[in-house]
Formats: sequence, structure tokens, C-alpha cells
Amino acid sequence: MALFEHRNQTPVTTAISSSIRSVIIVIHRETFLSGVSVAPHFVTTMSRSVSAQFECEELESTMAQELAQLLETSTISEKDQSKKDIEGFQKLFRSLLQRKGPSVEWEKIQKPPEHSIQSYDKIQVRGLSDDVSSLLSKLVVVKLNGGLGTSMGCKGPKSLISVRNENTFLDLTVLQIEHLNRTYQADVPLVLMNSFNTDEDTKKILQKYRHSHVKIHTFNQSRYPRIDKESLLPIAKDLSVSGDRAEAWYPPGHGDIYASFYNSGLLHTFLQEGKEYIFVSNIDNLGATVDLNILQHLLNPPNGKRCEFLMEVTDKTRADVKGGTLIQYDGKLRLLEIAQVPKAHVDEFKSVTKFKIFNTNNLWISLAAIERLQKQNAINMEIILNTKTLDDGRNVIQLETAVGAAIKCFENALGINVPRSRFLPVKTTSDLMLVMSNLYSLQAGSLTMSDKREFRTVPLVKLGSSFTKVQDYLKRLESIPDILELDHLTVSGDVTFGKQVILKGTVIIIANHGDRIDIPPGAVLENKIVSGNLRILDH
Repeated sequence: MALFEHRNQTPVTTAISSSIRSVIIVIHRETFLSGVSVAPHFVTTMSRSVSAQFECEELESTMAQELAQLLETSTISEKDQSKKDIEGFQKLFRSLLQRKGPSVEWEKIQKPPEHSIQSYDKIQVRGLSDDVSSLLSKLVVVKLNGGLGTSMGCKGPKSLISVRNENTFLDLTVLQIEHLNRTYQADVPLVLMNSFNTDEDTKKILQKYRHSHVKIHTFNQSRYPRIDKESLLPIAKDLSVSGDRAEAWYPPGHGDIYASFYNSGLLHTFLQEGKEYIFVSNIDNLGATVDLNILQHLLNPPNGKRCEFLMEVTDKTRADVKGGTLIQYDGKLRLLEIAQVPKAHVDEFKSVTKFKIFNTNNLWISLAAIERLQKQNAINMEIILNTKTLDDGRNVIQLETAVGAAIKCFENALGINVPRSRFLPVKTTSDLMLVMSNLYSLQAGSLTMSDKREFRTVPLVKLGSSFTKVQDYLKRLESIPDILELDHLTVSGDVTFGKQVILKGTVIIIANHGDRIDIPPGAVLENKIVSGNLRILDH
């Protein structure tokens, strides 16, 4: 595509590309995002090589020239924001080039001290103070709203997908906070961190909430240029994100929240209003509601020592083996992601016996601490190298960061082991079936597991590729099955469900290629395997 053609490379770029690619390959090796096999000693050799250091400096200089040319295409209205975005990207790119050796030495990993990860039951038993309104007056709720619904076959922001009783993720979030504000005569604001992909559509829909009892604010996370994997330079020709040009840019992960929130001016405004903590979570995690016990623990700690960063973790199951976990490293709590784990220790990392908890990405963070660290330029997070293939076949690299990785930068950080109910993400239509079913009841925007469920565990549901898109999923289900007594459901192939189907125990339904299975209305399947061809025809 002519749109993504590079400007002519300078002689310096041409000369260093092959060597710098070697450096990038080494970095890929460290983060296990590349299939390239590189001997461990090569990592050390390259990172210490004077030649490599010189060439990295040359690449950084060439990148700066390219980014400066991009900035020249900005309009007057977007120039200040574009400059901040470019500066943020340059900082990340520089950190990538300066990185030496693996980000984690496995031998230095320690189990967190007992006091650093506390049980939720321990803080709940204290009970709530009489003045809940005073607690809530210190809180701001921030939802990460940068993602699109493309993985579920939907256009636009994922937060606008209907998930329960025609309510979207955003509807449920507003209902939750409105209920809090009305119940306790509070004024908890909602802040949405949008991306350039979701901002316009989100702002249009916010009009529907203008009469709600919730003040809603938005700010945009940064947009960074995608890098061509071959030239290691931006593929963008200008700063436009209209039409196909949007493919040249990306939102750099939720770790960008610290800089973007600070730069938006909202952080300063909330501090002036007396706010003290933000509660950050993914908007598609329906379990991430404001928890008053955690809020009280932060504002009135039993030991009198305020915590600047609290991460909600929960017990790991076999479905969560890739989730990040908390470790003690260099005397501080640190988030360990699977991408940082040496290949020889991946199985150990996935073990539910050694690493028993994982990060829910429900985070409570001190506003004053964010402001202090931003002013000191002291928030450093591990860089995630994300490789993608564009529609035109070009391979690109994205530099990203994760919000939880900053835990090591804050003082007196803490983990709270919360009930599994606080982690209810909807990433797929399999998850959607769970939250739309009679397994949960909806009250004031919050989902609660039915008392009729004998075991408090969530069934394992695996819907096949025929159900991937929400539109197809809804067509194949005349109504959501009763799954109160379900343990495990696997569906593969061309399968449809009639009304009022009941599923119990373990149910496996497999329609082979060319076959179709129609589960008839009112069917009760308990510990059954259904395969072959089953059609219910009208007559």
C-alpha cells in the first residue's frame, strides 16, 4: 500500500539496520516473543558490545529525525498532544535500546513476605466505619476503555457491547457508581481512559448519561507509531489516523495511564478536590466493582502506614496459568509476567502450587504518589514487545507497557487476595454466555452469583469458532441455557440451542464437518456427549 511506504532511508539507517535487527532479535529472545534461537552468551556479548552501543545511538538519532518529520505534519490544535505522545514513545524506544540482559534473574526471585499479600477476609472482618460517604469522597473510579470489540466480531468500542439485559459494559459501570452515590450521598466520579480508536464513539454515547447521578470524565491514552520490523522505523507518513492511516498507530497498553492521566490535567484537578485514590480496572471485568472494605483499608490502615499501590490478586486455577503473579525482587513487590520468564522456568511459572495467585488488574493507586513519581520521571515499567502482521502483510513491532508493572515504583505496595468473584472478565462469547445466564443475577449494575448454585465455582465453558462473533453466537442460541448445575461445557462445529435448554455436569457437543446438531427446546443434558448429526426440522 502506497500509504505506508517509507521515506528514503538515510545512508546511516541502511548501514545499521542489519546489526540493530540483531539487537532487536536479542531483545525478542529475552522476552520470548521471537522464534529466533540465540545463544544466551550472545545476549551478553551484544549488550556489552561497543559497536552495538554506537549503532543503537545511531538508530535512536535516526528515529528522532523520523519522528520530528512526523511532528511537522501535525495541525496547530493537535501539536501539543502529539509532541507529548512522540516524547513518550522516544522514552520507551530509548529504554528498549539501552536494556542489558534479561529483565528478571530467576535466581533472585523470592516469595513475597506474608504481610505483603493479605487475605481479603482479614480486612473485611474489621467492618466498615459509619461514615462511608467520607471514604467515597476520596475515591475516583477509572475504567480502561481503549479496546475495540473486534475479537468478538463487533465494531467500535468493546465497552458498548450488550452483555446483560441490553445493558453494555459502560451501562453497568454507570449503574454501579450511580447506586453508590445515591446510597451514600456521595459524588464518586467515573473516568474513562479512551484510545484514539474508542474516543469518538464513546463521547457520542455519553450523552445518554447526562441525567445520571455520576460525573463522567474522559482522557485519551497516547498513540504511538508502529515500527516496521525490517527498517525499525515508523510506518506512518503523517499524524493522521483517518481511514487506513489508523493502522500506522496504536495505543501503547494500559501502562500509559500514568503519563496520560497526568498530562490530561485530571490528576491535578482531583487532587485539588481532595481525592486520594483511583480504583483502576478493565471495563470488561464485570467483577471489578468498588469495594468499600478495600477503600477503608487504604484510607485507615490498621498500622497507620498508608499504602501507595494495592493490587487485587486471586487464587490461580488451571485456566489462569499465564496470568502475571507477585514476587519479591530486590526488596520490593514486583509483577512477574510470563513474557519475562526464561524458557527453562515457564512450566514452573505456570504451576498452581508454586505461584498460587495472579493479578486481576484491579488496582488502587495513590493520586499523590502518581503525581510525585511523574514529576520525578520515576515510573519505569518493563517493555512488552508485541509483534503484529498488518492487512498488507507487513510485520510491525509495538512497544507497550502494563499498568501493574509499576507496582515496584511505589512505596509500601500491597497485594490483597480477593474472592474469585472480583475477577469476571468477558473476553470471548464463552465468557458472555456465563454472564448472560441464570448463573448470575443483576442488581444495581453488579452481577452476583445465584444462591441456587451449589458450588461457588464458575463452570468452564468452551464455545467453538462458530460462536466467536457475538452476532453468530446470538443466532445459535434461542435463549441462554440454564447452567446452574453445569461444570463443563464444550461445543464444537455447527450447533444450535433451542429455548429453555438445561445443561448439567459435563456436556460435550461435537458436530463434525458437514454435520449439524440442533439441541431441541426444553432438552436436559446431564453428563452427556452429543456427536454426529441431529436436526430438528419444521413440518
